[in-house]
Amino acid sequence: MADPIGAITETFTSFLFGKVETTRMPVRTSTGQAQAVYLPTAAPGLGDSGVIIGREVYSGKGYIYDPFQLYGQQLPAPHWLVLGESGNGKSALEKTYVLRQLRFRDRQVVVLDAQGEDGVGEWNLIAEELGITPIRLDPMAALDGLIRLNPLDPAITSTGQLALLRTIIEVAMGHGLDERSGFALKVAHAYVNQTIVDRQPVLTDIVEQLRHPEADSAEAMNVDIDDVRAWGLDVALVLDRLVDGDLRGMFDGPTTAGIDLSAPLIVFDLSHIDRNSIAMPILMAIVGVWLEHTWIRPDRKKRIFLVEEAWHIINSPFVAQLFQRLLKFGRRLGLSFVAVVHHLSDVVDGAAAREAAAILKMASTRTIYAQKADEARATGRVLGLPRWAVEIIPTLSPGIAVWDVNGNVQVVKHLITEAERPLVYTDRAMTEDGLAVQLAAEAEAEAEERAAAAVEQQLAHEAAEADPYGGPSYGSTVA
Repeated sequence: MADPIGAITETFTSFLFGKVETTRMPVRTSTGQAQAVYLPTAAPGLGDSGVIIGREVYSGKGYIYDPFQLYGQQLPAPHWLVLGESGNGKSALEKTYVLRQLRFRDRQVVVLDAQGEDGVGEWNLIAEELGITPIRLDPMAALDGLIRLNPLDPAITSTGQLALLRTIIEVAMGHGLDERSGFALKVAHAYVNQTIVDRQPVLTDIVEQLRHPEADSAEAMNVDIDDVRAWGLDVALVLDRLVDGDLRGMFDGPTTAGIDLSAPLIVFDLSHIDRNSIAMPILMAIVGVWLEHTWIRPDRKKRIFLVEEAWHIINSPFVAQLFQRLLKFGRRLGLSFVAVVHHLSDVVDGAAAREAAAILKMASTRTIYAQKADEARATGRVLGLPRWAVEIIPTLSPGIAVWDVNGNVQVVKHLITEAERPLVYTDRAMTEDGLAVQLAAEAEAEAEERAAAAVEQQLAHEAAEADPYGGPSYGSTVA
């Protein structure tokens, strides 16, 4: 029988203070049972269609990325910027990404390979594996009759040829052409294209015409022929470097027959060119325009243009403007531009800061590997990264990077398959004995992880046998 006094007391206190919560005894349970109370949560991924990169560090989910699948939905532009100091996994990421993209039949990739040792670029192994012969731009090899690219190739429109010639000259001179020099170049180019019809015009023809302009060109502008010759002298001297100087052989003849622009992978091996010389941006300009007019077509193929040491592009105002136009043009035709840079300060503090900012703005995907703290803070300010991402960048281990895909920021561990390892670890420190040591160390680490997992599994099994709920007891450590 209920206590009437207690009932009256509870009714009175409820009236004054509201209903009193019932105190329940604590329940002892297992983590296996309790985990259903607090369901795991993770940030949304980028979908399940495309190329697998690895796994998200915090959630453990697979991380899949493909700019062509995301373009127009989650990405305003398919271009990608990869940053980070050497030795943290940029090269391995690029190579596995290309290998995995090439499994799609409608993909095609061009790589400007500016690094290498022992006479070959670092993409040489991948090219050999796919049965591709790299286009090796080497002044000495060109003199022996090997690869040449002609800036005056008929496959390039007349407008494109003139734009390319101007860019080459402006890069070499370090400033823009004035109106008079530009006029002399335009006249010489027009005359060469009109008069040479039985073969490909070459740079030698332009240089010769600049040195000996036609009288008709002077009369058309009502100027003296000696003035036209003087206006074109500096232009002729610059182009002469490609004809008879340290870059001779590569661009002063007809384009080499047999260059297969339909191959799934096209590698331009620039490893024989001094990366710190003016030759590199000149090469970048020539290859960029040549590709624009001979490679990118409205054929519904998805193309990837990957540039190693991309600061050579972005740090030159004239080449940066050229590639900026290429990016805008290529976006309509399915082109994804991938720029690999060691330090963002190499470009944002350089001579082409304005052009660099425009190119960086077009890169909706940014992948940042480990950097020093001050560099990470500068990168975070320029790219608008969240504070937590900036703070962890200096602590990232090799192979782990912060991915910012149009504001979707994740920490991702890049995974490499056993079949890919011999192809992507091409640094000389990682080859031969070095590679064996690396693979042995990784195998040992994996063995230790398996052993630790086995111990934890055994402990969990023993705890489950002692627990009537069939799981480890509350408070036990679970992997």
